[in-house]
Amino acid sequence: NSEKKDLRLNMSNMNEITVRTVNIQNEEIVKTFRDVKSYNCSECDYSCEMSGNMIQHIRIHTGEKPFKCSICDYICTTSGNMKQHIRTHTGEKPYKCSICDYSCTGSGKLKIHIRTHTGEKPFKCSECDNSFTASGDLKRHMRTHTGEKPYKCSVCDYSCAESGNMKQHIRTHTGEKPHNCSECNFRSITFADLKKHMRTHTGEKPYKCSECDYSCTASAVFRRHMRKHTGVKP
Repeated sequence: NSEKKDLRLNMSNMNEITVRTVNIQNEEIVKTFRDVKSYNCSECDYSCEMSGNMIQHIRIHTGEKPFKCSICDYICTTSGNMKQHIRTHTGEKPYKCSICDYSCTGSGKLKIHIRTHTGEKPFKCSECDNSFTASGDLKRHMRTHTGEKPYKCSVCDYSCAESGNMKQHIRTHTGEKPHNCSECNFRSITFADLKKHMRTHTGEKPYKCSECDYSCTASAVFRRHMRKHTGVKP
């Protein structure tokens, strides 16, 4: 919604509290203030106990992103997110895993990583038996059920479910090939294509036929070979 919204903090459960004190002149001082129990969002069901948290939440509805990176075009809603982003430029990774050598820029990322050790997958799909370590992974997975493809190309009719796939697709328009072979002049749009190419140098053939001695470097070539055994026609 492009319409600019004027959202204000709604305070509820407010109690007036009177505090009586005595100063050094033995004079009674009476102060009255409000004890705010919660702030309620006027746009959704969100509520919190601190006004600062509500101000940050309101930006979800208004689209306001007041924090701007001085190095790149990144903008965000909170100073904490900006602090974490700046570390992508400085290389600082202060959050370190106590089990392995993993380190990262934010506490949230470390929390998700720890689940790879504990096996915890708290985000469960309501449509199937899949579960995930991060809410973002569940959100992406749900699109396989809903068919939602929120990422749309501005150049052609292509749309997809994940931002990473869109980023790769855009390169088919721009011609960008960021993945370079260290052995020759080959460049590719995706890391997967580079990995496949590297097998021409290493001689690795990970796809092995269970029916004969055939092996190859690419899954598509392997599928064609298997049709000789199964008799399935493309």
